[in-house]
Amino acid sequence: MPENNQEISAKFHPLPCMFTIASLFCGFYSILSAFKGNFQTAAYAILIAAIFDGLDGRVARMTGQTSTFGAELDSLCDMVSFGVAPGLLAYLWALQPYGRYGWLAGFLYVATTSLRLARFNTQAADENAPTDFVGLPCPAAAAMISSSVLFCGFLGIEGNVSHISLLILVYLLSYLMVSNHRYFSFKKSSKRTKTFQLLVASLLLFVTVAAEPEVMIFALFLLYTASGPVLAAYNKIKSGVRSSTNEGKIHE
Repeated sequence: MPENNQEISAKFHPLPCMFTIASLFCGFYSILSAFKGNFQTAAYAILIAAIFDGLDGRVARMTGQTSTFGAELDSLCDMVSFGVAPGLLAYLWALQPYGRYGWLAGFLYVATTSLRLARFNTQAADENAPTDFVGLPCPAAAAMISSSVLFCGFLGIEGNVSHISLLILVYLLSYLMVSNHRYFSFKKSSKRTKTFQLLVASLLLFVTVAAEPEVMIFALFLLYTASGPVLAAYNKIKSGVRSSTNEGKIHE
């Protein structure tokens, strides 16, 4: 028994886990804020949770402290911060007027987040898994809901809202998370991109977002969310043109 405890302790690395717990704290705080009707505070908390979620993996890789324990903890915390928290936020903020369809949309979002995380963990253990994300990452889906809240606040729409587009958005995000659409992985790109180029891109992104945070965060995540279906449609059209060209050469 002591040997097993020592083995578990050896795989536990406190530094990256603290970033993961910080993400969980933000998710929990978002839930409390949503119940109090402070929807913009809840939205900001989810976005901050996404920042901590992006940092924990990078810190673990930079310090050589990656572990199975950290990966499992990350998934459990993600389920709260990017599943339960945005699902409740969406329901309390915009889905209540739709009755059964509203709370079913909230539940579907939480359920597909759990499926997305389970599939991601399975693919992460496969060496032949694709380098890009398969399905919309749950932090991006949660950020899409949060940025929608902030964008509505920018437009002067305070408190609860009721619009059919928001109900459709939650259903759409639920589908995209468990779809086979490919999404660009910035974790992989950092290894191929030169440090100076990455610094310049980060600076431009910071200046762009700082100009109008509520608008630009919404626009950036909207573009990223749409990139999966757009890329899939492009590849389908491209393969169709290629196959028709090949058929034409065969007939010649």
